[in-house]
Amino acid sequence: MNETLERIVDGLAEQGYAVIDNFLDPAEVKAILGLEAFSDAAASFKKAGIGKNQDLQINEAIRGDYIQWVDRSTAPAPVKVYLDKLQAVIQAVNQGLFLSLKDYEVHLTVYPPGSYYKRHLDQFKKDDHRKLSVICYLNEDWREEHGGQLRMYLPDETRDFLPLAGRLVCFRSDQIEHEVIAGTRERRSLTGWMLDQVAELRHL
Repeated sequence: MNETLERIVDGLAEQGYAVIDNFLDPAEVKAILGLEAFSDAAASFKKAGIGKNQDLQINEAIRGDYIQWVDRSTAPAPVKVYLDKLQAVIQAVNQGLFLSLKDYEVHLTVYPPGSYYKRHLDQFKKDDHRKLSVICYLNEDWREEHGGQLRMYLPDETRDFLPLAGRLVCFRSDQIEHEVIAGTRERRSLTGWMLDQVAELRHL
């Protein structure tokens, strides 16, 4: 784990993002996918919106995913494994980059086939507490022809990353615009943000 944490810190310092394969091993991914929450996600999850609080809007022309916020106090054991690893990332980033991160928020995410999320920044205009975006993918046997890439718009290039099971992508919420390309399969992930304040109670 120490080497993984060093790679995350180095990637963020050098290029504003890090991509780590096998952050969750195949058994850990399978355990999360086996949770009841994912068995009928499109019916039980909430439609994701744009914006925050009173500014929140549902706009399927911009994003088409469904989400369920994780309550860390009642999180099932397979998800708790991931949350503990996130806490280790926060400690490493604070030591290496002095970001003063204090907390995180995470939701389970499902993109139905054909859904997408257009180019955007993760930091809200009226709320700059999201410092790092963190996504861990849960898609077993995902191939190039399935689509569903995360596309990052970097200063000198555009890079695509497939949503491979166990892959962690971490990047600066305030700097890197990105989008989710439509896929031919349902696309699942743990999506979250590292914050410089304590997470709001509505997410806990």
